[in-house]
Amino acid sequence: MTFEQLSIFIAVAEREHLTKAAGFLGLTPSAVSASIRALEAHYNVRLFDRVGRGIELTRDGEVFLREARETVARAKAAQSVLAELGGLKTGKLDVQASQTIANYWLPQRLLSFKNEYPGIDVHLKDGNTATVAAAVLEGAAELGFIEGNIDEPALSSASVAIDRLVIAAATGSKAAMDRDASSELDLTRLKWILREPGSGTRAVFERELRSRSIDPARLDVLLILPSNEGVLNAVRGSEAVTAISGSVAAPFVEQGQLVLLDAEVTSRQFTILRHKERRLSAAAKAFEVLCRSPAE
Repeated sequence: MTFEQLSIFIAVAEREHLTKAAGFLGLTPSAVSASIRALEAHYNVRLFDRVGRGIELTRDGEVFLREARETVARAKAAQSVLAELGGLKTGKLDVQASQTIANYWLPQRLLSFKNEYPGIDVHLKDGNTATVAAAVLEGAAELGFIEGNIDEPALSSASVAIDRLVIAAATGSKAAMDRDASSELDLTRLKWILREPGSGTRAVFERELRSRSIDPARLDVLLILPSNEGVLNAVRGSEAVTAISGSVAAPFVEQGQLVLLDAEVTSRQFTILRHKERRLSAAAKAFEVLCRSPAE
């Protein structure tokens, strides 16, 4: 069994598609298929079933996937040791972050890191709080960045920035005009477009509602969307409002497309996550230091 075979197996298992896995790996579909067949034949075990036009893991394949991921993670750790010996002239940095941080807070810091260490291959993937924490737990990412906090004993966390949560509405909407006419803002009488459960924005907003003795279930939620961009595009063309990061809303407020009904519903932390028992690579250590340093 080779490292390449493990990597191919993981790619196919995660995508449940030979051609997509081949494209991700930069291989031909026939090479990917041959690698899987060789692995199955050598160990006399079936890892995938063909169901209709697709493929899915067998129960044996599910068990092996956990071991394969751990083995690849350990191999990557060995590579990181060699990169440290090279003084960060080569190496790889895998980071995952929730959408707000990935799109609005991390890019300049990643650019600064890349300028200082041009030989480090930087990979950033976005998600929500739940998927980012899972990636750090599984070893898919060395560092994770989320909004707020998460209760996971295996992870350590530290605040790296403060963000404010605002309530925004389309300029000229009824909600905006009603807000201009009154200082009172009854959140339960508004129509809402919100991020999905599991996102940091949604979790922080619902926690703030409960602190005000408002049951989140009382909100009139018209639509739930999985991205900040989707939420803002929907709000700008509707009578609904949303709770969103102030840094995300700011450009649209400046352009006159949105108004803030509440300029700070609550504040929240941007938090960096790492696994307590996994040794960080030199690249990850350097990036953590950069992120925890005060902004210039």
